[in-house]
Amino acid sequence: MAAVSNGHHDQGARPGSQPIFKALEERVLRAVELLNAEREAPRAAAQRRSKSLSGTSAELDANLASLAEHSNAAGRRNWQLQQERTTYAARRALLKHLDEFTA
Repeated sequence: MAAVSNGHHDQGARPGSQPIFKALEERVLRAVELLNAEREAPRAAAQRRSKSLSGTSAELDANLASLAEHSNAAGRRNWQLQQERTTYAARRALLKHLDEFTA
């Protein structure tokens, strides 16, 4: 049995056991690191996806604003063309009446 001093087991009780315990400790620490990495992986992936979606959302917002501006400009141009068409139709009707008077 290992000798006890001050309530602790003597670490040097067996010669050659120190490297075994050191190797075991390294394996346990590596297993803990791997476990932590596996636990963190989904969270890190979700954070990357969130950042990616945020960037995509900002791009979509910019595209939407641009499309809205183009739509407004097209609407204004359409209104102008309708006004010109109405003016042209009125002038054409007036010219037709003038032709009837002169004929």
